[in-house]
Amino acid sequence: MSFSSEWEQKYRAGHMSIWPWSDLVSYVMRYARPSGPDYRVLELGCGAGANIPFFKSLGVKYYAIEGSPSIVETLRNKFSELEANIVVGDFSEDIPFSVDFDLVVDRSSITHNTTRSIKKSLAMVYSKLKTEGKFIGIDWFSTQHSDYQNGVIDEDVYTRRDYTSGQFANIGRVHFSDITHLIEIFESFRLELLEHKIIKREIPEDNHIFASWNLVVKKVEK
Repeated sequence: MSFSSEWEQKYRAGHMSIWPWSDLVSYVMRYARPSGPDYRVLELGCGAGANIPFFKSLGVKYYAIEGSPSIVETLRNKFSELEANIVVGDFSEDIPFSVDFDLVVDRSSITHNTTRSIKKSLAMVYSKLKTEGKFIGIDWFSTQHSDYQNGVIDEDVYTRRDYTSGQFANIGRVHFSDITHLIEIFESFRLELLEHKIIKREIPEDNHIFASWNLVVKKVEK
């Protein structure tokens, strides 16, 4: 199973992100605006449910897969009307819904896997998307991130683990991408938008750079 047990420990300890991610909100509204109440959205790695109120406000049919049993229990209690639609699972192994989706979203969840698991996940995403359906990825970490040089190489050169400090401490695997790598792993899709976000810390003067990719791809007939 690719889901990191470290995330379950963090959620049990009270890790909570409760505000919708602004990049995800803007990308959905600009590039995949829902068209009606039958519009189906799947979120991979919904975490503490930060994006659920946003999708509820749009009146769409919302589904989610999350690896942490404790946070899923919390979300089912909080959003009882979605109880059957929020499941515990490993999205690199299975997407256990019988419906197809207009949109699949991921905010920095898939990118905590190896290249092999990411490709498996995206193959299943492709099979679950309707033709012309879209996938939006937010904050897929870039090889220009300062922490790419740290950690221990895992299964491939793009994947690191065993961070002991910084934002990736004690959360298992972290995957980083450059543009060539992203084009290769999304080869089955039509890449519609790819933006590189780079933030350099000026104070304190440690030259730390946060770098990530935001992207929009579409399933098209071949």
